[in-house]
Amino acid sequence: METKPRPDDVEVDKIGSATSPLHLSRVLAVTGDCDVPRAGDVVVVRVLTDNATYNMLELPTGRLAKVNPGDVLVGVLGRRRALKGFVGDVPASVAAGDELHLLNLGGVIGSCSGHHSSLNDAIKVEVIGLACDDQGAVRNIADAALPPRESLGATAPLVVIAGACMNSGKTYAATEIIQQGTRAGLRVAGAKLSGIACLRDTLNMADHGAIATASFLDCGLPSTVGAGDLAPVARAIIARLNESAPDLIVIELGDGILGGYSVESIFEDAEFRAAMTALVFCASDYVGAWGGIELFRRRGIAVDLIAGSVTDSKMGEEFVEREFRVPAGNARRNGGKLFEIVKEKVSSFELAGRGLR
Repeated sequence: METKPRPDDVEVDKIGSATSPLHLSRVLAVTGDCDVPRAGDVVVVRVLTDNATYNMLELPTGRLAKVNPGDVLVGVLGRRRALKGFVGDVPASVAAGDELHLLNLGGVIGSCSGHHSSLNDAIKVEVIGLACDDQGAVRNIADAALPPRESLGATAPLVVIAGACMNSGKTYAATEIIQQGTRAGLRVAGAKLSGIACLRDTLNMADHGAIATASFLDCGLPSTVGAGDLAPVARAIIARLNESAPDLIVIELGDGILGGYSVESIFEDAEFRAAMTALVFCASDYVGAWGGIELFRRRGIAVDLIAGSVTDSKMGEEFVEREFRVPAGNARRNGGKLFEIVKEKVSSFELAGRGLR
């Protein structure tokens, strides 16, 4: 028998990918207000304004849809600290009629306090209500989250890609390593451990051959801003990927190693560091490359390979190798070289017998 919509049900036009762990339908029950909203709470909003440069929403399928004034959207409350994007927070309270903003492509919604000069103002939205279950409890993506883990245990070797900041070439390097590894006959899994909720990067990994992917979104986080210690989240994601019996796990750390996304906390975990076979650092210029090498050196970690846009020219690649004495490889020009350096590190790790099942 078909269930009739309740008076407080709302039919939405578009669903943001940040809600994907909950597999929401387009008809949702809502409650009008929340005195103590949490990051990850599912919120239904009506679009009030347009943005000529940032007006797309990623759906749970990964497809992009244009956001238009009047559209009813469902997203999640969250925080963002994008150096080249929007900055925003979860509001202190949420009630029907409040005005908030669309903070990212995946449908993270919050109160925007600033943006990069290349962008127009964030799209303004009006709160219709918070999605709730049959008992009236507000739905949150943490309801379907992988539980955090206190220990990592046995794992496939980890190849970690970190960067100086967003848009430094991390995803390109990660997907190229996944593709090269897959072509070499390896079972490669992919992970995104930090950033803001969006399926684009993990879908890209799958498109390049990853047998399994997971991200912090699977752990109930709309972003890793202010997450504090990300190590338990990292362990949960890596453990999930190991269920697919990969030969290698390629991990991208969104944003930069300095900033508001808690990236640095992952490298404080001894188990994670022990399982890390290769560290690839992406930068857009010489100072960024040098800074990454130096910051990791102070933590007792050696950068194994410099990639990213600093290596887009042959001159940049040669300068890094000559002046910093660290191998460099460009994912666009020579993905084979990139993978050969990584493969050599993984082979050394396996010979040492560390971290293997």
